Amino acid sequence: MTFKPTKQDQEQLVSLGLTTERVQEQINHFKEGFPKCRLDAASTPENNGIRCLDDKEIARCEKQYRTLAKGKKILKFVPASGAATRMFKDLYSFSSTYFGVAKDFEKQFPEVKTFLENLRTFAFYNDLKNCMEAADLDLEDYMRRGDYTTVINFLLKEQYLGYGSLPKALLKFHRYGAVQRTPLEEHIVEGALYARNSDDTVNLHFTISPEHRAGFRRKIAEVKQYYESTFGIKLNISFSEQKHYTDIIAVDEQNNPVRDENGRLIFRPGGHGALIENLNEQRADLIFIKNIDNVVPDWMKHTTVIYKQVLAGMLLDLREKCFGYLRTLDDKPDRRTLNKIIRFAKEELNIMVPDGCDAQTLHSLLNRPMRICGMVKNLGEPGGGPFYTIDTKGRRSLQIVESAQINHNDPQQEGIFQASTHFNPVDLVCSTKNYRGRYFDLRKYVDPQTGFISKKTKGALTLKSQELPGLWNGAMTDWITLFVEVPVATFNPVKTVNDLLRKEHREA
Repeated sequence: MTFKPTKQDQEQLVSLGLTTERVQEQINHFKEGFPKCRLDAASTPENNGIRCLDDKEIARCEKQYRTLAKGKKILKFVPASGAATRMFKDLYSFSSTYFGVAKDFEKQFPEVKTFLENLRTFAFYNDLKNCMEAADLDLEDYMRRGDYTTVINFLLKEQYLGYGSLPKALLKFHRYGAVQRTPLEEHIVEGALYARNSDDTVNLHFTISPEHRAGFRRKIAEVKQYYESTFGIKLNISFSEQKHYTDIIAVDEQNNPVRDENGRLIFRPGGHGALIENLNEQRADLIFIKNIDNVVPDWMKHTTVIYKQVLAGMLLDLREKCFGYLRTLDDKPDRRTLNKIIRFAKEELNIMVPDGCDAQTLHSLLNRPMRICGMVKNLGEPGGGPFYTIDTKGRRSLQIVESAQINHNDPQQEGIFQASTHFNPVDLVCSTKNYRGRYFDLRKYVDPQTGFISKKTKGALTLKSQELPGLWNGAMTDWITLFVEVPVATFNPVKTVNDLLRKEHREA
């Protein structure tokens, strides 16, 4: 169908920063779908797709980081938008179906039973207790009586503690005696431990939802002075929100735009791939990227800190070499020198260099944003993994690929997918500046054909939703990419509230 906006539609598009052509392109994607990724092989240590470092290499990279990071601006970039609703999915389901009687409570609600049995051990327990006391209710009394629905409602509902609508960043995850920390605070501590600049500044950037901006500001105002004095740092914390011009129109199953009760077009956020726009605005020599919920208490941080420094040291070392070779290529080197640079591109950067490559082509292959991605051994986690892929031009490269991008009906592709040995924990160190000190326009390195389409319900209506190429997937397709094995101890996300009961999230 051809999208023909009404006058009201046009005004709405202008307010969002969208164009008719862009919306038409989105509708075409709904109609035609996105092509499946073509896997060539799973990236493994055996085929040099993942580097495994020995103790000597780890020590060398740590030293390189301490040396090469001096005087450079370091930034920690943390995607932190969205509410924690899915984290409490089992509790929501329970509170809507449980009415005080369950013949087989353990079998009917096993996750809720575990939660309730361990309620006193959660870092937010005292806040919940105080919240109920403010309403003249005794938490322990309600637990004894089995009135669990009331307890859970006080935890989740917005008029009470509001954990169901708060972002994960502002929930209390960890307990240190009488003190509790949120993920926001744990990222501050991590920043102090491995992302400190030469002037003791720690730069953190959080991508947030507009409705949570005030909450973030309040929390930072509350804790900033404490962490600055404790670690001897100066915190520079900034925020940004997903750009409205990255929103995507919602359509029905016939690919017709869907409207709300006021006749306005419905748009949805474009997914974390939209954050390439936010990342593109950051100005730093070195950028660490890590998800908001992948944090651990202090006694577990040592391994994370070491490997963050290791990945950063490796990146800075390779970048220095790459920059030197780019300057050499500017001077039109002889064939012998050209061959030396080709060997570097192939062996150290895992770049496929075409036969008979000339200086200009080699220059374009090296003059790109660079990232090193930590990879953990696959323990059955859902999500993306490291693969060698072949693009439409026949070029082979390392990519992080999501399951949804793969044609699972193709036995060969499914076989490659199943052969994957590692998992993407979202543990990236990035360089977004070129050898002349200018920042790359990261939007030029996105593959727009790597989006996702899914179905969602809105009342009785089924809507089709579309996501932009993921931030560490299609949004970074044309970056120089390397994969390095990191310990599983560096990956401890909190996807459900009961994940906080794992030993990795408890007091030592």
